[in-house]
Amino acid sequence: MVVGSRYAKSLLNLAIENGQLEPVYNDMLLIRSVSKSNPDFVNMLESPLIKTDKKQSIIKLLFEGKVHELTMKFMMLMAEKKREGYLDDISFSFVDQYKQHKNIVTAVLSSAFKLDSDTKSKILSIIKESFNGTVEIEEKIDANLIGGFKIKIGDRQVDASVQRKLNDLKKSFSHNPFVKDF
Repeated sequence: MVVGSRYAKSLLNLAIENGQLEPVYNDMLLIRSVSKSNPDFVNMLESPLIKTDKKQSIIKLLFEGKVHELTMKFMMLMAEKKREGYLDDISFSFVDQYKQHKNIVTAVLSSAFKLDSDTKSKILSIIKESFNGTVEIEEKIDANLIGGFKIKIGDRQVDASVQRKLNDLKKSFSHNPFVKDF
């Protein structure tokens, strides 16, 4: 991941210099999406058994005309230098570095069921008060929470779920000093 991060930083700086940050960001979102949804694509890129020219033709087939010229040249150069196996790591790192550059914070909101827009907007406004910059919400459904929600922003987490409250009750009953041992 360190190598991917370094290449992502270089691509980010190159995109900024050329005034192509937004198109390259969208391209990295596309590559990240393809990598997430298709593990065979990532395995193909990382495979030492598949020749470089074959990998380049597959990359062209998948992305030519769909990504900016700068991104296409970057991917071809990575394949030429036998670094194409890092493209998925680069796409993930690029998106993270882009968000850091643009001061965008991602809040992962987990709930037992899909929240209505009113509740989401209230939570979003509370989060925005705590952070400078743009806040985007990534919503996840987790039936194990029973009710309530969890919000995770970076390394901070707020757990207001029924599951946590039940676990807390269970702990407090297991360490009850008022119960006599027989």
